[in-house]
Amino acid sequence: MKILRSIGCACISLWLGACATQAPPPSVPAPVPPHWHAPLPAEDDAARLPHDGALNGLSQWWRQQGDPLLVQLIEAAQAISPTAATASSRIEQARYARVAAGAALLPSVDASASISRSNPQPPIPLNTALQGGVQSSWELDLFGGNRANRDAAQARLEGAEAGWHDARVSIAAEVATRYYSLRACDKLAVVTRSDAGSRAHTARLTQLSTEAGFQSPANAALARASAAEAASRATQQRAQCDLDIKALVALSGLPEPELRQKIAEVPGVLPQSAAMAITALPAGTLTQRPDIFSAQREVAAASADVGSADAERYPRLSLNGSIAAATVRTGGVTANLETWSIGPLSLTLPLFDGGRRAANADAARARYEEAAALYRASVRQAVREVEEALVNLDSTAARSADAQLAVDGYRTSFFAVEARYEGGLASLFELEEARRSRLVAEITLISLQRDRTAAWIALYRAAGGGWSSPAPQ
Repeated sequence: MKILRSIGCACISLWLGACATQAPPPSVPAPVPPHWHAPLPAEDDAARLPHDGALNGLSQWWRQQGDPLLVQLIEAAQAISPTAATASSRIEQARYARVAAGAALLPSVDASASISRSNPQPPIPLNTALQGGVQSSWELDLFGGNRANRDAAQARLEGAEAGWHDARVSIAAEVATRYYSLRACDKLAVVTRSDAGSRAHTARLTQLSTEAGFQSPANAALARASAAEAASRATQQRAQCDLDIKALVALSGLPEPELRQKIAEVPGVLPQSAAMAITALPAGTLTQRPDIFSAQREVAAASADVGSADAERYPRLSLNGSIAAATVRTGGVTANLETWSIGPLSLTLPLFDGGRRAANADAARARYEEAAALYRASVRQAVREVEEALVNLDSTAARSADAQLAVDGYRTSFFAVEARYEGGLASLFELEEARRSRLVAEITLISLQRDRTAAWIALYRAAGGGWSSPAPQ
């Protein structure tokens, strides 16, 4: 019998030594190009983004634009945004999950107390029993399953914290995009109102000339149609500006009358130079993106989940203990009892579960592969976003000078044709053609300024909004 016990203990020891969880690597390579293919912004007028995740760091770039109202709207939106609130709640949930996972590595201690009074069959007297004790249990983490759960919870906590910063960056970019859209809309509204007034003036002159017999009724009808079209365009543009204001009201939570007053008090200017420096190495820029960091931490968490699921397939060793004291009083006699125990030291050997543990481990590996694929996809998407923002910046910069020259040329041509028309030396068709060319050029220039600002905002967001990872991963 002793020989059999010895052989059994030896076999168990060999089994324990041979068993080991095989978790996949906590980080995976991502397809990052060696350099950016799109032209980088000029370094001479660039302002580097701050590299911290605090509130001032996130809003510092916006403060450099010199528009205090924009900073106020961003801070108000970040304070009430449900996206930021959800991200903050996820941090708290992840933090509590981390505490619970870490507690599994420590012994658990529970206290119990009881009192009873009984009336046995006479002549046995009444008896009273008081009992109290402390029980403890501790699972020895032989194969690292509990440690893996703790590591997974820690990785998800770090990812949730990065997700909070990503939410704030997204909110800032959304508010800024809508704000500058409103500013561009106001400038377009000025252009369309001016065009409508000019066409109305031409219609009045044409009507007077028609009544005097110098113009045909067809020209008068054309002038009236042109004035009506311009008035309709101006009304439509004003409605678009109102929609932008209402969107900002929803984002910031400010009352609409207060927001309209603030907008009216601050001159509407689209930033001409909102540059930021961006490193020539994509890997360096992508480390500033909180969503990339969060996706990488999810890979690490999925890797730890695989280790935890694998550990469930192997033996488990636990140690129990207790200390108890009891007082029994019966027939006027009191007896005190004290007991303690260490053990049992129990070993649980999984023999048959119908493939449940193996299936759980395979499912954890499948989730790891999914997390790795999502991480690689997020890196590719980040590279695409930066490249697109750089392309748009380069394109708008190259077109800006030509667009300004076109506005100046068409404006000069229109004034000349208008003077000739009022002197009877140009036809109404020539005037309308010159007016149409001038309007298109002015709208194109303002739209180009808006697109360039949107490209800067897109680059701000694509570069991580000034956030940097807490440690190299």
